[in-house]
Amino acid sequence: MDLPAADPADPRPPYEQLRAAIAERVTDGRLAAGTRMPSVRGLAGEVGLAVNTVARVYRELEADGVVVTEGRRGTFVATSAAGSDLRAAVTAYVDAARRAGVSAEEAAALVTRSWQAGR
Repeated sequence: MDLPAADPADPRPPYEQLRAAIAERVTDGRLAAGTRMPSVRGLAGEVGLAVNTVARVYRELEADGVVVTEGRRGTFVATSAAGSDLRAAVTAYVDAARRAGVSAEEAAALVTRSWQAGR
């Protein structure tokens, strides 16, 4: 599935690194709506994390509307994934920043400050 192993130098816990990596791939379209996700055990083996850690990642992604679990059929990228709304919001933000003459670096810094402020 082309997901990175947890990076010990990253201050985020391994489950958050994996959750963010999957969410990013859904948001940018590398994981299309309807794509079947690996089983919890399969993904755990692929990325070198505990089965319970990957199960937590899937639960959090499901709570965020990024994936849906269909019992024994498996886990799939949601057809109305939150990522599509996020892509639209990002596009609108980038358009507004460009109109305002803000550089990509300044726009990213604004997002980071807002994220850290909890807004």
